[in-house]
Amino acid sequence: MRPQIATLVGLAVAGLLTQTLGTPVVNAESPPRPNIVFVMTDDQGYWDTGATGNPHIDTPNMNAIADQGIQLDRYYAAPVCAPTRAGLMTGRYYLRTGLYNTRFGGDSIGLGEITVAQLLQQAGYRTGLFGKWHLGKYPGYQPQERGFDEFFGHYHGHIERYQFPNQVYHNGRPVEARGYVSDVFTDASIDFIQHAVESHDGPFFCALMFNAPHSPFLLDTSHYAQPEGDKTLKKYLDRGLPIREARIYGLIDRVDQNIGRLLDVIERFGAAENTLVVFTSDNGGVSKFWKGGMNGNKAGVYEGGVRAPCFVRWPNRIKPGQKVQAQTSHVDWLPTFCELAGVDVPQVRTIDGKSLVPLLTSGNDKTHHRYVYHTWDRYQPNDEKRWSISDDRWKLLCQVGNTATASKSNWKLFDLHADPGEKKNVAPQHPAHVDRLRTEFVRWFNDVTEGQAYTPVPVPVGDVPVDIEPSWATWTGKHIEYVFDGYDWDTIQGWKAPGEQASWKLDVDRAGSYRVRLIYGCRPLDAGGTLILRSGDDVTRHVVVASATADQFESHAAGVLHLEQGRVELVAEVAECPGNELMRLNRITLEPVK
Repeated sequence: MRPQIATLVGLAVAGLLTQTLGTPVVNAESPPRPNIVFVMTDDQGYWDTGATGNPHIDTPNMNAIADQGIQLDRYYAAPVCAPTRAGLMTGRYYLRTGLYNTRFGGDSIGLGEITVAQLLQQAGYRTGLFGKWHLGKYPGYQPQERGFDEFFGHYHGHIERYQFPNQVYHNGRPVEARGYVSDVFTDASIDFIQHAVESHDGPFFCALMFNAPHSPFLLDTSHYAQPEGDKTLKKYLDRGLPIREARIYGLIDRVDQNIGRLLDVIERFGAAENTLVVFTSDNGGVSKFWKGGMNGNKAGVYEGGVRAPCFVRWPNRIKPGQKVQAQTSHVDWLPTFCELAGVDVPQVRTIDGKSLVPLLTSGNDKTHHRYVYHTWDRYQPNDEKRWSISDDRWKLLCQVGNTATASKSNWKLFDLHADPGEKKNVAPQHPAHVDRLRTEFVRWFNDVTEGQAYTPVPVPVGDVPVDIEPSWATWTGKHIEYVFDGYDWDTIQGWKAPGEQASWKLDVDRAGSYRVRLIYGCRPLDAGGTLILRSGDDVTRHVVVASATADQFESHAAGVLHLEQGRVELVAEVAECPGNELMRLNRITLEPVK
């Protein structure tokens, strides 16, 4: 794709970093800068560990991090995953970064954002990310181009195959892997850490981003490994959990075993004393068997949707066995890690996070954030339907469905000291708190959304083949629809009337001719229709070929299309359709003609 653009953006950001921060200076008499190991799970609730009181789940290694360090009991993520990851990487609430969704092309942070990995890399850290990224899949947006020396993992919100995963990439190249996904990502983290320790090339930052326990809820499924997965599943079924909950607990159990392997290796390599280990999750939980009295789940703004487990261990610097009640947030990690690395946070943009180092090393319960804010709407941010704001005691929220009309009558106020389960709405008794909190939330929302246009980033097109995904399209017509089915299996389908169309915004690095391939399925009875592809005045036509069935996709050459440089539109339109459906379009590939 566009290595020139990616390189130019990288050079621009590097120049901005140097100009803003200068060369990091570490006092020779200061303690050595710690290694940083950041472990994050996907959809694990606050209540899904033994350390947070769950009597049904086995998480001895997560518990050990809490016991040997500090538990941030009121640690807040965002309601869903990509927003949390944007906040973690940039120190900024996600709406400042241009990201606004978990798919549909809204799950990319802007190219002008500065990541914590870039800052640590500039400060001499060796940086690696293993597992889920979910902050941009196209060149220029990928982890190895955003500050990570090493990346092995996946770009999407979830993957479909946990055994022998095939939706994974190594430094931008598609690869396949052998084994169970949580084991494989842990293996890569261990190898990265061992290489960093044995090569003596400075401290390391290792981000191990498990995709578990996100759905699909799969334990080992291969021919040889399935008995082991079934054994874990049976353990939780025997404890009385329904099958769905047993699967989720089994996934968390398997993650915990891998955390144990990681901690053992850090100890064996002699790095434990000077390694900060963080364990947390990316949003509220999806499990429902035991919630410890909490209200809500992932994607909501009740405590169960935004509060996550968070344990931090740093031998000799963090007193073990502490629990802190001050409000902390996912946006705090960038300033925290910058302080540890001896580098200033970027001065040219708003940083919402605050360093946790004073809190971690003192364990005090003083106010950290006066307010913590949450909002989530899949298609367009709004300050009406699903939002919350909390201070150290009071929390105001509104959570209504997409078809509901939000009004002040939907607002609820909770006293989290007296009612941590958010059961009793006390808004009528405390109108002054309601007005104060709502006024502050609206101020914050207007601030973080100022100047932003929340639309899919244009797909970069350049020197290497690029896949144009259905979810990034805008579509029009009576019959046409987009069907979400696991990212890589999504389709544009149903279209049959002439003029029904899907369109994509592209950002073309250089004008020229591009070979077009269409990946689609079509029932034999529906074959023979014609699809028009156009950009500007240039047009190519493709006669649809049958596959065995509509959900079996094949790749077909569809001619050559000339694309002008800059921002252009690619349109796919029905010309004629003799059957019930033109095709089920899975993706379009553009390859430069050289």
